[in-house]
Amino acid sequence: MVPGPYINAEGNMGRINISRVILGGLLAGLIIDVGETVASLIFSAQMEEVLQALGLVMPGGGTIAVFMVLGFVMGIALVWLYAAIRPRLGAGPGTAIIAGLFFWFVGYFMPLLGDSLMGMLPWGTTAIFWIWGLVEVCLAALAGGWVYREEGAAAERPAAPAM
Repeated sequence: MVPGPYINAEGNMGRINISRVILGGLLAGLIIDVGETVASLIFSAQMEEVLQALGLVMPGGGTIAVFMVLGFVMGIALVWLYAAIRPRLGAGPGTAIIAGLFFWFVGYFMPLLGDSLMGMLPWGTTAIFWIWGLVEVCLAALAGGWVYREEGAAAERPAAPAM
């Protein structure tokens, strides 16, 4: 490998800074959890209607606590993804948005599509949750990417030009 802006003389792209992944991931997870809490408050009547149609009840405290923990896990995974693609795409908000879009597609779009195709969720509700999740995850990715830094990096490198 030829050394360049993202590859050192040894041919390595560098190591992921796990402590910054966790720190940025906790911030991203907080944004996801706040977004989900606000969505739950705004759309609680719609969700209760959907759950009743399926013979289910609204989640209680224990389930909500698990969802909150999972929000932080999702935030950490999102920032890890940003850190993993950053050497190839460059540091910055564009790369964070790409990580967020991928994460949204796999974690929000596809599962909600499956729920709607099986008749468990009305298409209108699905569209609202898709849009809400897209904004939520992109904001979380931007915040988490802003916190993330490579180990020993004095200054951030500019994003690589698109090819």
